[in-house]
Amino acid sequence: MAVPTAADVDRIAAVDDRVVRNLQITQCYSELSRAFAELTGGGAANWCTYATWASKQAGQTIRKEDLQRTFERLFGQSRDATAVGNDVVQAMNDLAVRRGPDKIWDAVRKALNPDAPFEASADAVARGNRKVFEEIGREFARFLALPGAEGTIAQADFEAFRDSLRPGDPPDGQRYLKQAFTAYVAALAEQDAAGRAQLTLFANLAIGWHEQTRLQPEIAEALDAPFAQPVALKRGLLRELLRHRRIGLLLRLLVELVPGRGTQVRRELERLDARVREVANEAITEMLMTLSIPGQVLDLGRDVPGAFPANLRTITNSELSGLLERLDPTPDTTRGSGARDWANLDQRIHYIADLFRVYQETEAMMTPPFTPEQVAVIEAGGRPAGRL
Repeated sequence: MAVPTAADVDRIAAVDDRVVRNLQITQCYSELSRAFAELTGGGAANWCTYATWASKQAGQTIRKEDLQRTFERLFGQSRDATAVGNDVVQAMNDLAVRRGPDKIWDAVRKALNPDAPFEASADAVARGNRKVFEEIGREFARFLALPGAEGTIAQADFEAFRDSLRPGDPPDGQRYLKQAFTAYVAALAEQDAAGRAQLTLFANLAIGWHEQTRLQPEIAEALDAPFAQPVALKRGLLRELLRHRRIGLLLRLLVELVPGRGTQVRRELERLDARVREVANEAITEMLMTLSIPGQVLDLGRDVPGAFPANLRTITNSELSGLLERLDPTPDTTRGSGARDWANLDQRIHYIADLFRVYQETEAMMTPPFTPEQVAVIEAGGRPAGRL
């Protein structure tokens, strides 16, 4: 297997098509993860392992996959949303010459398509996906280029690599990346299994903290998209009425929607518009707060399932203890790790800290994210058919 180079990372990050770029980023992370595991000679998950599955999950939002279906399900399950929709239908039905609430409801349902918020959310997630990859993915590629023919890293070469990283805290500094790669190198020489596992976890978490701090603007933007973007409900409704040739109702509705008129129909449509935004936010949040890993689908709002492996049950590494004290309010248990608000950095990193610790020694995490047939299409710059 060829190890991805810094040039490969730069090439992928420069791809304009966000869907293709995300697929190639996910595959590259997987290759970096496996190359790193081969270097260390163990099956422990490294940061690129988790990045593989996070990037694959991000791809669903970037492709807007299932967003409309999720929105329709949540809207249908909401009694409040259905009630507001009924009020809109009743107000419009009062305008109709021939009353037909079923047909009006059909037009309203088809107009409920918050494409602008979904597009804005997809764009924010795609920018975050590239932002992290072109920085951290590139540093992993540079690090994996350091070993010589015997698979060892010369101290001088590592020091040059380490010193090229910027001092200071994120989002601008790379102090945590320096600490992480220093810990990875120490883990290579560590003979004790528990000691090696704790050094690896420290490195994974240090990069995770750097990554999540850098991603904060894009995550907040993705979740806030429904409240920052127009839903175009009125325009969509007018288009549906025109498409169904309900010209009489269309003309009456146009009169009701003249700017400055405080009609009942306008008021009800504004109420429905607000509810559509709320449900769109719920749909986006549900997508962003779900993580599919091999064999499981995790709800990030619930506590991380599973238990800490034996090598990470009792923490003796002082640097790791200090980092966990900062990132994890309950460092000896997964209880309370579920994030109520994914836009909240503290809640998000608490979940990630327990996720990394629980799954670090789970061999299935190293499973390739795509089939060989899908990889061939992705590497050729295409989008594989079917569900990804």
